[in-house]
Amino acid sequence: MTDYTPQQIVARGARADAEAAADAIDNHPDLEGATYSILEEDEDKGLWRIDAFPTNDEEDAGLLEVLAGYKLKVIREQLADADWLAMALSGLPPVRAGRFFVYGMHDRARLPASTVNPRIEAGAAFGTGHHGTTVGCLQAYDRLIKARKFNKVLDVGAGTGLLAIAAARTGSKIAVGTDIDRPSVRISKENAKVNRANARFVHAAGLSNRLVTDNAPYDLVFANILARPLISLAQDIKTALVPGGTVILSGLLRTQERMVKAAYVSRGFKVVSRIHRDAWAALVLQRP
Repeated sequence: MTDYTPQQIVARGARADAEAAADAIDNHPDLEGATYSILEEDEDKGLWRIDAFPTNDEEDAGLLEVLAGYKLKVIREQLADADWLAMALSGLPPVRAGRFFVYGMHDRARLPASTVNPRIEAGAAFGTGHHGTTVGCLQAYDRLIKARKFNKVLDVGAGTGLLAIAAARTGSKIAVGTDIDRPSVRISKENAKVNRANARFVHAAGLSNRLVTDNAPYDLVFANILARPLISLAQDIKTALVPGGTVILSGLLRTQERMVKAAYVSRGFKVVSRIHRDAWAALVLQRP
């Protein structure tokens, strides 16, 4: 097997085509772990953009095949032989979401005095705070903790650990995070240490890991993953919550909101609120 030369694939077009292509990527059996983003690039022109970062030849070919099925202008660029993800993230600006100000070390001189300031460093893990799904979760959480505190919190699909760290920094006594990606778990632990946050992380698929079950039930569950796993985990998330507990669901496109919501409403959950950012949605629901 030859080494893969890192590429960035960029696809531009109308919103309907971009969202349909993103939905197709999410539902492609060979692209479940593919890294991509979708955002509105030019509001006046109605231009939307998908950026994809394949990690091997199979992902590269699969992404190009999916994108070719839509009216999108697709280009690809070879990335420099370096830690390109860290280099890209190192220049990202800080993110403000309610009381939270998420920053990297390069912005340590810009910290507001009146905010909760999680420091999240660049690394090969999803969830720096810049993506619409993560920002939506933080905004939803900020609104919720204006009314109450959540003593026990579970973060499913922790990525960088940002959401569990945010919970630990705002009064949660127990904050547990899981991820199916081992590097993400390592990065989450490092970020928790940097932030002096009492948050623990474990490599796990689903909610059956002992660290998760020993601390259940939870007052709040974050699940910032993808639409299909959100649906398949609906019953497990219900079981993991206390009666009346809250779940914040994200990682889904607006076009997927109805089917994800249906999986939870059919189990007795009530919709509390929703947040839309770019093409993405976040849902806040309450367990019966």
